[in-house]
Amino acid sequence: MKETLDTLSVGNLQFLQAENGYRYSLDPILLSRFVNIKKSVKVVDLGSGCGILPLLLARLSDVQELIGIELQSGLAERSRRNVKLNALQNRVQILQGDIRDIRNLLPASCADQVVSNPPYRQLDSGRIAPNDERAVARHELAGGLADFVAAAGWLLKNGGSFAVIYLAERLPELMAAMVAARIEPKRLRMVHPRQGTAAKMVLLEGLKGGRPGLQVERPLYIYKDNKAGRDYTEEVLQMYGKLPV
Repeated sequence: MKETLDTLSVGNLQFLQAENGYRYSLDPILLSRFVNIKKSVKVVDLGSGCGILPLLLARLSDVQELIGIELQSGLAERSRRNVKLNALQNRVQILQGDIRDIRNLLPASCADQVVSNPPYRQLDSGRIAPNDERAVARHELAGGLADFVAAAGWLLKNGGSFAVIYLAERLPELMAAMVAARIEPKRLRMVHPRQGTAAKMVLLEGLKGGRPGLQVERPLYIYKDNKAGRDYTEEVLQMYGKLPV
């Protein structure tokens, strides 16, 4: 499969990506800036794709152990090359495996934090991409929302956090799955295309064994008010490292 070599301004990371397969989007950038990574922790990313999220967190924090789990062997292999390309082998590890089989991949309560940018679309929702990489990344072909949340529940220590970016329209389902896994929703931020539009995505963080009590943060707007333009807001440009914070 033909690849491209791309540079991400956040942390000056380089990524090999399939030219016509799975390619990362804005979502992992937003999630990496939303999650509060603590020092001396172990972080697991469920559904790592090309490895962008663990590599971003390695650049944006001092955490020493990050594990990405990716189902597709081709993507897992590319992720490992991206780890090596950015000289982060001593901090980032990529496992190839199915999150539905999490109990045979990693021990229970081994992680302080879990992050995920899971597939958004149910099998009967939307057009399924003809390329396998994109199809599995976007649609629940190999595990649905409940499977990802259950995997997070297995991995997290009591008091550990789970942070996820997901469709706003499926927020009730996401919250219900988290509560079922004993992960109490604690922090929510709605993501809108621009001011005056409905939220399309949500950023949500929960605590394993946490007490009830949800903090709703101010909205995040992706694009400036000009409806004809696709210019990012200053906050998003700051996330990319293109403006001072």
